[in-house]
Amino acid sequence: MQKNRSEYSLLTDDELVTQAKSGNDAAFTELIERHRSISFKLAFSILRDRSDAEDEVQNATWKAYSHLDQFNYEAKFSTWLTRIVVNQCLMRLRKDKRAKFLYIDDVQIGDEVGTLDLRDKADTPEVDLGRREVSEILHHEVNRMPPLLKKVFWMRDIEERSMPDVAESLGISVAAAKSRLLRARHELKTRLEKHQGRLGAATLVG
Repeated sequence: MQKNRSEYSLLTDDELVTQAKSGNDAAFTELIERHRSISFKLAFSILRDRSDAEDEVQNATWKAYSHLDQFNYEAKFSTWLTRIVVNQCLMRLRKDKRAKFLYIDDVQIGDEVGTLDLRDKADTPEVDLGRREVSEILHHEVNRMPPLLKKVFWMRDIEERSMPDVAESLGISVAAAKSRLLRARHELKTRLEKHQGRLGAATLVG
């Protein structure tokens, strides 16, 4: 018998992955919905455009679905999905950057404008390295945040708990919790900016 949504919500991520691998699309849908908010926030923090972020979260969802058999339970599903989202955003940044150069360098051929097909047919070693570096830097800097800020950031943006719940857990008012969350997000943004090259998040450096 098909489970309803509330029954799936009681399962762990690993249990949902196991069912999804067996062809249970409803289990996969629950997995994605469970992590959709944090995936979008991460994509938006990199791309700074809501439409682009939504597109790449959708692309990451399809890629996760297509390659779910490669998930080996060595890391959390949320970590695995986060890496896919980051990878998609990096490829978007690289594509947009090259498209801008093409716009400047369009070649007039008679009455036609010549363009180049910039779609990546295969990942280069540089792309793979960039993906790993961004993911490692992101997790490293979150872990290095002051405990006071890390805790509120983790509860709200990673665990996606409500602000009243976060405030109650911290023993502070909702207003104070919101203020602390803003400080935490600013702290993480500042930390990540230290790793950016002159072209921004597409050129994070260690």
